[in-house]
Formats: sequence, C-alpha cells, structure tokens
Amino acid sequence: MNWVVSLSLVSDTTSWVTVLLGLLGAAWLVICPKRWYLLRALPICIAAAAVLAAGLYYVVEKVWRPFPDPIEPEIYVWIGVALGAVAIVVPRVLAAGRKLTKVISVLAAILVVVAASAQINLVFSAYPTVGTLVGIEDVDRVDMGELPGPQSDPVAGDPLDSVWSAPESMPTDGKLTSATIPPTASGFSARPAEVYLPPAYFTDPRPLLPVLVLLAGQPGEPEDWLNGGMLANTMDAFARDHAGLAPVVVVADGTGSTLANPLCVDSPLGNVDTYLSKDVPDWIKSTLQVNPDPRSWIIGGLSYGGTCSIQLATNHPDVYPTFLDLSGQAEPTLGDRGRTVADAFGGNDAAFVAVNPMDLLKTKKYPNSGGAFVVGADDNDYRPGQQAMYNAAKAAGMDVRYLEVPGGHSFAVWSEGLKQELPWLMQRVGLIS
Repeated sequence: MNWVVSLSLVSDTTSWVTVLLGLLGAAWLVICPKRWYLLRALPICIAAAAVLAAGLYYVVEKVWRPFPDPIEPEIYVWIGVALGAVAIVVPRVLAAGRKLTKVISVLAAILVVVAASAQINLVFSAYPTVGTLVGIEDVDRVDMGELPGPQSDPVAGDPLDSVWSAPESMPTDGKLTSATIPPTASGFSARPAEVYLPPAYFTDPRPLLPVLVLLAGQPGEPEDWLNGGMLANTMDAFARDHAGLAPVVVVADGTGSTLANPLCVDSPLGNVDTYLSKDVPDWIKSTLQVNPDPRSWIIGGLSYGGTCSIQLATNHPDVYPTFLDLSGQAEPTLGDRGRTVADAFGGNDAAFVAVNPMDLLKTKKYPNSGGAFVVGADDNDYRPGQQAMYNAAKAAGMDVRYLEVPGGHSFAVWSEGLKQELPWLMQRVGLIS
C-alpha cells in the first residue's frame, strides 16, 4: 500500500499515462453510431463547454480578479476539456444501447476529467504524490497539549551543532501539530497554523532551536506547505544529516481565507502586518521552547507569502532579520497599483510607498539583514521582479543570494528552493557551522 501512497503525480510517466487514458476516454465519447448524437448533441456540448471555460476566464481575469497575477491560459483550456467530458457523458449514455456501454461511457468521462486534472496539477505541482492528494501524511502528529514543556537549561551555542550531541532516545523523525495563534494585538481572523518540530525538540536536554515562520500563497492555506511544499520531508532529511537538528517551523496564516488577499499590511482588509510581526512571534516565544534572539528567526514564503516575507523583513528587520522569498512579487498588489492603493490604503499613495519593500530598499540601509531570493527559471511573470528585488536588497546592504530553479510558478520550484537554501539559512541563524 505504501507504494500507492508514494506514487508520483508529477512525473513524466504519470503525465503520459494520464494523457493516453484521457485520449482513449475522449475517443469513446466522440465515437457513436447515432446520427443525432454526432450532428447535434456532441457539437452543442463541446460549444457549451468552450463558452463556459471562456466565461470563467473572463470573470476571473477581467471582472472579479481575485488573484494579483493572471492564471496561465492552459488552465482554462483543461477546465474546458473537463467540462466538455461532463456535458457529453449525458447524451452519450442516452445513446448507448446496452448497460455495459453506458458504464463504459461514464468511465470514459471520468478518465478525461482525471487527465485534465492531472495536467492542471502538473502546472502547479500542488499534489506531488497520491498521499498528498488524499490527505495521507507520512509524519506523526501530536496534540499541542502533549508537547514536552520548556526546560530550564536548554543546550545553547553558536553554532549550535558544535555543542550538541544527539541522545540515543531521540526520535528519528520530527512531528507535526496544529495550533490557533490568538490575534491579541491585531484582531486578525487567522486559520490555524501548522507547526513542525524536529527530532531534537523531543530530547532532554533540548537544544535551543531557531525559528522559521513560513507563509503560503494566494489562493492557499497553511497545509499547502505540507502537501506541495513537502515541508516535513525536507526538514526531516536536514535533521537526519545534522544529528536531529532543524528549525522549529511555524506555517502561519497570512491571508485569513483561501481567496483573500490582505496584502500583508495593516489595512481595512485585515491587520496582517501586526499579526505576523507581533502576535505570531509572541505566541511562539510563550508556547514553544525556541531561541528568542531575532538573529535566529527567519520569515519565508511562496508567491504571496514570498512577497509578504520581504515586506516583513524590510518593515520589521528587528523581528525578522533573515528571509526566504520564493517567487514573490515586485510589490504587494491586488492586480495593479491603482486598485491596490484605493482598496487597501484609502487612495493614499504615500501610505503605500511607506511600507512597499522596493521603496524602503531605495531609501534605507539594512546592514544586519539578509536572505535568499528563489524563482523558477521559466517563471517569466515573477523572475524579473525577483531579480530587481535582489539587486535592490544588495544595494541596501543586505547579505542576499539569488537562485533560479528549473520550473515555473509551482510547488516543484518552492519545495526545491527551500531544500537548496536551507543549509545557508541555518548557517546564518547559527544552527550549523
């Protein structure tokens, strides 16, 4: 059963197999001896699916605009293919004579929908395995109430690995838990955070570990880092190579809901800035045993979360002097500067400039800050902004790195980016030498 759970959904083999099965299903749906089906039902269903897909594109991209950047056109094409299969299966079943033919028609439509869904997943790599798709986790979970309490004399050092020896009783892998972080200062309505605790956290004595606060994209949720982001696997692999040492990772909610875009600022859209710069750090320090020194803290995220990470790093360098910006935008946006300023800043452009990372990097120096910018080599929408942000951060005195990973705007890039930059980040925060 384990091989089924670990089966890749983003490999070339999976892609070709699903396409082949989808073509077989489509062929069955199209081929039918009934004249009325070929001349009327089939063209009408195909046309209706095309109109619905085009209408969805128009509403999402031109009218509603819930996302700051456009969705790739191929996504709407595959949605149209899936809608076409769903529409066609009804007359195809009616045209079938025998019961077996009706069943095959339904299965054929399912194959087309699965193939279209697989192609959409390949674009984003949101579900890299069958296990992530069906919600089967390969890491143990614990309740917050079951976590071991703070120790009076944790192991500390700089670098930490120079003074740490893993006890024999240490578990081999880390554990996950969920927690609601109270919005004491911000009042922001956030969803529960996901927390990763490395093997060394469950030892006695316990090392004083650094903190990595991660943020998901938009649309998105904290669980995205566990699924497409492969967070636990990356952290466990790092811990195995470093005597159980890895950061305490808190995947906080930076949007409040799947489709919301509060821009990671304090505004009528929500006080996200205060939530992430005060409420989240305060809760972590009071609830988990971590190194409270800001030099041991990292803020990071993907897409919207990447933009948010550089916002927090430039607006609160005393809280997050280190950051990881994975495919972030050149500036926080609701689609364009005018709409952003109007909706979140009451039309006050100066208020936007006062918190915009690029403007801050042009007017201030950050000699104690540093971080990494990562982007997909094929991400033509985000790569220019990441390059510009890297150059501005470097000019502002930050200790920064820039990395391009094969791929586009997808979890394949973000999970690999975290994996590649983690050793450097851990050196910077004093976990390893």
